[in-house]
Amino acid sequence: MKDDIGEPDLTKRIDELENSLSIALEVNDKYQRESVVLNNKVREAEGETSIVKAVGMNSPEMKALKAENEELKADLARAKEDHQFDKLVHQRELDSLRNPIDNLRKKGLM
Repeated sequence: MKDDIGEPDLTKRIDELENSLSIALEVNDKYQRESVVLNNKVREAEGETSIVKAVGMNSPEMKALKAENEELKADLARAKEDHQFDKLVHQRELDSLRNPIDNLRKKGLM
């Protein structure tokens, strides 16, 4: 091994190392700028996602749909009650038609 490295070799090696360092610093700077841009995009996307989630459940459209849903449930409940009442009335009518003699007796006509 050579212990004695010549001055031109050292100068050349220093220039190579400075060039490598310069390239490494440029690459590092480029990736740091890209990282900032990407982090900003991530924050924006997260913000928009949370806004969409919040607006979706509390938007006027969603509130109107919930109100309409409740109204339709109430209408359905009333329709069921009406149907039960009509069914009871029709059942009584059928019973009276099935036993006309008993009905006439109850009315005192027979």
